[in-house]
Amino acid sequence: MRILSIAAIQTNPVPNDLEATWARFEAQAESAKKLGPDVDVIVVPELLLSAPGEFLLPDPDGETRSAAPIPSPLTHRISALARRLNVWLVPGSLLETDNGNTYNTAIAVSPQGEIVARYRKLFPWRPFETTTPGDSFVTFDIPGCGRIGLAICFDGSFPEVARQLAWLGAEVIIQPTLTTTRDRAMEIVMSQANAFANQVYVVNVNGASPSGVGESVIVDPEGTIMQHARGGEEILFAVLDLDRVTQLRRYGTHGINRPWAQLRDQEGLLRFPMFGGAHFQSPEWSGGSASARQGSGTRRA
Repeated sequence: MRILSIAAIQTNPVPNDLEATWARFEAQAESAKKLGPDVDVIVVPELLLSAPGEFLLPDPDGETRSAAPIPSPLTHRISALARRLNVWLVPGSLLETDNGNTYNTAIAVSPQGEIVARYRKLFPWRPFETTTPGDSFVTFDIPGCGRIGLAICFDGSFPEVARQLAWLGAEVIIQPTLTTTRDRAMEIVMSQANAFANQVYVVNVNGASPSGVGESVIVDPEGTIMQHARGGEEILFAVLDLDRVTQLRRYGTHGINRPWAQLRDQEGLLRFPMFGGAHFQSPEWSGGSASARQGSGTRRA
């Protein structure tokens, strides 16, 4: 069995205070590991460690307060925590500076403290978010388990993102989020739709009240919500059976729908006008388990 144990911490920062926010995150990660000693991956909301201020209040330093290149002293701290807890960490997202640009960037850190993936948010939430968009889709492998795709918040509203990650072989999409508005209900619908349409797990962890509206979800590959938080601070623990992804892609969602197989069978028969008339090309996924695929670390497309 290919089992991935997830702890999604729905929490909030100490507004405008980087050190207090780090101490809070560190203590909560330690508590999650103590409560779930078999946890493989800990994930927290978008931009948590940037200590954003309260929504609708002026925060002129919001996109510069913690901005730094990667690696940085902050990522060194994250790596040390991953080693100490012996877990994979997806610490929300960070503000990354590079060549005069600032990106909203999610990283994945291995239990050995290595940054194995770095993903820049493709779709910043305009006009509120002014960071530079990324230009790559990113997945990474957890050896002996499976392949994980990274997305951030508003990316989930673009079905092409989840489809591309699944095309790259992702069986789980981890999506740190910071939603402060009532369209959270639609984001939950999109998490279910992206999971169902691509036969992947979706882990969408939002900020807790008052920094966000909460309602984090973990969705299975048939689009069913496994865990659904309320508004306050919570830890969602879930055990994901990645062999179920292989099973569903072979036998179909609810034993009926096999979209990947049908797309592959009809390859070359249809052009897609919205993508400039391109033909569908078979994904790397070929029906086998992720553990059978070669390679590890970041994969981009």
